[in-house]
Amino acid sequence: MASTSALPRLNRLFAPDGKCFDVAIDHGFFNEGSFLSGIEDLRKVVPKLVEAAPDAIQLPPGSAPLLQAIPGKAKPALVLRTDVANCYGKKLPEYLYSKLIVDAVEQAVRLDASCVVVNLLILPNEPELHGECVENICELKPECERGGMPLMVEPLVMQENKTAGGYMVDGDLAKILPLVRQAVELGADVIKADPCDDVGEYHRVIEVACGVPVLVRGGGKVPDREILERTHALMAQGAAGIVYGRNVIQHANPVGMTRALMAVVHEGASPEDALSLIG
Repeated sequence: MASTSALPRLNRLFAPDGKCFDVAIDHGFFNEGSFLSGIEDLRKVVPKLVEAAPDAIQLPPGSAPLLQAIPGKAKPALVLRTDVANCYGKKLPEYLYSKLIVDAVEQAVRLDASCVVVNLLILPNEPELHGECVENICELKPECERGGMPLMVEPLVMQENKTAGGYMVDGDLAKILPLVRQAVELGADVIKADPCDDVGEYHRVIEVACGVPVLVRGGGKVPDREILERTHALMAQGAAGIVYGRNVIQHANPVGMTRALMAVVHEGASPEDALSLIG
């Protein structure tokens, strides 16, 4: 359960209905050229997304000021990415790492963030990387407690890189469940987790999170109907919202897609009705 000191910021992250749609545009943090499609010029992308009015936008420290410099009280909350990893390429480097930025919570407070987010990665045969992520969370948690900063943990199970061809998540529920529980036990206030292969089983992820709100990752770009149907099904399973990046920022109409997803998350719109909002 989130500490009392974190509640004011959580109340800025989640809408009064307890739901949240966070648009992730922190991909430039990971030094992968393919991740930059759709976000080449963040000076244009961020204002467009603000216009579409999601609940939150997820950014690294370097680009977060683009959001926070926008005047007005109604803009989306900032979720600050706090760790850099090098495990997303088609060919893994010999040395894998996940490194926290220095004074992460202090930076988040200065940027008026509503939450910080950090990875909990599992890659086959890479236990050191997983251990490094655990250490990151253990370092970040007490800083968050002192600063009244909510901690979002992103449990991410990935497939064997050689088999999957690089950055392919593993939707095996048997692997997702214990990693989500580990994130909860490490002190997560919010979980950002992948969908499982059978979204009809996602209530088990909600259950193992023990009341910590679960926002579902979007993953790679898929057709509009597919992402809207998946989102609708996941919300019906008890998810508290979504964190989508490429399905928004790489869309031909990111504003329309944001509005469609907001309707599914907050109004329970059917995929068919949401499709009509994209334009």
